[in-house]
Amino acid sequence: MGARIMQLTSQSIDEVLYPEIEAHTTGFLKVTELHTIAWERAGNPDGIPVIVIHGGPGGGSHPSYRRYFDPSKFDIIQFDQRGCGQSTPYAELEDNNTHASVSDLEMLRQHFAIEKWHVFGGSWGSTLALIYAQNHPERAQSLVLRGIFMCRKSELHWFYQDGASHIFPDAFDSYRDHIPVAEQHDLIEAYYSRLTDDDVEIRRAAAREWTRWEMATSRLFPDPEYLDKAEDLDFAVAFARIECHYFINAIFVEESYILNNSSKVENIPTVIVQGRYDVVCPAKSAWELHKALPKSNLVIVPDAGHSMGEVSIARELVIATDAI
Repeated sequence: MGARIMQLTSQSIDEVLYPEIEAHTTGFLKVTELHTIAWERAGNPDGIPVIVIHGGPGGGSHPSYRRYFDPSKFDIIQFDQRGCGQSTPYAELEDNNTHASVSDLEMLRQHFAIEKWHVFGGSWGSTLALIYAQNHPERAQSLVLRGIFMCRKSELHWFYQDGASHIFPDAFDSYRDHIPVAEQHDLIEAYYSRLTDDDVEIRRAAAREWTRWEMATSRLFPDPEYLDKAEDLDFAVAFARIECHYFINAIFVEESYILNNSSKVENIPTVIVQGRYDVVCPAKSAWELHKALPKSNLVIVPDAGHSMGEVSIARELVIATDAI
């Protein structure tokens, strides 16, 4: 395949995406004695099955994600990963790990009696999509990935310790200074201790700062609506706790797991959409993944950051799903 840099766009997000639709079916699937995951289906029940994997981990599914697919052609399946969205128990960390999420995806596929499906995910959703496909390559018909995140130590250090801080120093100050100076040498560890504290107010205060940092940096031009997510403490606590839980545990896989297992998915048709100015998940990771998957199609978006809600990113994602 190859890599290309797309042209700039003057379209609006509503011009790029399909119209809003509602889910036609929703439900819950008990995956362990402890965990139950929420799911939904939208679009054409007899259409091409696609599983949408949300970010975070802990971000939850969203109605807007349905709009990246032609509703007349796709059976659009979403689910909330363990502990977030409508899944229960809320913000639960026990038995919540990458391998469990891979297992949940397979349980969902079997629950719907789907033999193969297309896999769509961005940010942490790209991580989980790749690890799922590497474990079940016969079930993934294609991969559409955005904002590549392979959860290596260098990537976590860049965003949560030192790197992105040089580009967004104003937003970083609040995130860093929530932690006493004596603990600032390892901010992920410091936040983890607070996000797992018995005191609910300590957890909430840490969750707000953690989430605000990520939302402040997710777009090329910061969006006040994104910053408001940090004020929704029900969202922020699940998002921050689960993210930090995964990151403190190196997402429960060996370092460079995705690149080390790239040969398992090298023949799965793959499109990678990457914002040139993605500060959360810098383009280096997308480039390295593309080199490990030489048959993949890498699209570098010149006027975008990390968010799938940025118009140029959205346009390329829709082009990719239309091509399915």
